Amino acid sequence: MKSVGIREFRDKASQYLASKDAIAVKRHGKLVGFYLPVTQSEPEEIAQALQKLNQTVEKAIAESDMDEIALAEALDLSIEDNS
Repeated sequence: MKSVGIREFRDKASQYLASKDAIAVKRHGKLVGFYLPVTQSEPEEIAQALQKLNQTVEKAIAESDMDEIALAEALDLSIEDNS
């Protein structure tokens, strides 16, 4: 997965949004979010994409011996803004 800074993501948004690649977006070196492209906007395709994401997270948890909290901390997925 490609990782870009938030400014680069903003400046090249149309290029990234046209891509089929997932992007990790960082601000000041900290992960702030992901861009996960969806090819169809139908509810069932969105549900399938979210299910695939959930399966990927579950697999990461199983393979790393982490629980959800430890994985979230490792990925810095907190919703607090500590800046």
